[in-house]
Amino acid sequence: MQPEQTAQEQRKAPLRRYLMCRPTYFDVTYSINPWMDPDRPTSADTGLAQWKGLFDTFVGLGHDVQLIEPVPGLPDMVFSANGAIVVDGKVLVARFRHSQRREESEAYLEWFGHGAWTTVAQAEYVNEGEGDFLFTGREILAGTGFRTDSRAHDEVREFFGRPVISLTLVDPRFYHLDTALAVLGEEEIMYYPGAFSPQSRVALAERFPDAILANEADAAVFGLNALSDGRNVVLPRGATGLAVQLRERGYLPIGSDLTELLKAGGSVKCCTLELRE
Repeated sequence: MQPEQTAQEQRKAPLRRYLMCRPTYFDVTYSINPWMDPDRPTSADTGLAQWKGLFDTFVGLGHDVQLIEPVPGLPDMVFSANGAIVVDGKVLVARFRHSQRREESEAYLEWFGHGAWTTVAQAEYVNEGEGDFLFTGREILAGTGFRTDSRAHDEVREFFGRPVISLTLVDPRFYHLDTALAVLGEEEIMYYPGAFSPQSRVALAERFPDAILANEADAAVFGLNALSDGRNVVLPRGATGLAVQLRERGYLPIGSDLTELLKAGGSVKCCTLELRE
């Protein structure tokens, strides 16, 4: 038996619950991040096929995937990670910065309002859900710099009663925290140092001294917009360097092709909101 197999077998992948949204109305008709170019052709059919591959991957891994109904006129609703933060059965629904996405909040408030959640509320300050807030199992890593208001960090700390580590993003290509950092497990993350301010790099190095560090090439294909269940890490296929590092740490990387959705600035994690009861 190979050492790699032994390490992977030691890692556990408990059942996860995810919320996703079919990209029925996917298109790029406006630009609110550096990846979006309305003049660049897009295909809703290709986006749907790639999204379906991601959905099938999660189901094949044994996870429970719930669906929220897409709304006409909201092409970015496919990026369900931005819709809310869900921790300990409590739900804080997003308040989007850009007008093109603000109506998404109503859809998420309605969806969560029909569930058995202990508390459902909408954020007071601009807060783009799991785009900028990543739960490690212990604390919440919180991003700011391009989308989420820094005041939302205190709001999240009070709402969930969890420690919050504030991190500042400085590279506009990585406008959300989940484009520059992925949580692998309670004590493990991977991230691209160049996306963060010097102070944030120090904070990350102190809290996660053994983190996997991505190079710019892997970060540029959104390799950090990945999702880990504790054993399997689903990430863009182009992030080959990260895949090697993940195997070395005992994770099982699973490549996914979401290049069509990347035209709107999203990939694996953007499409997936974890529902933590």
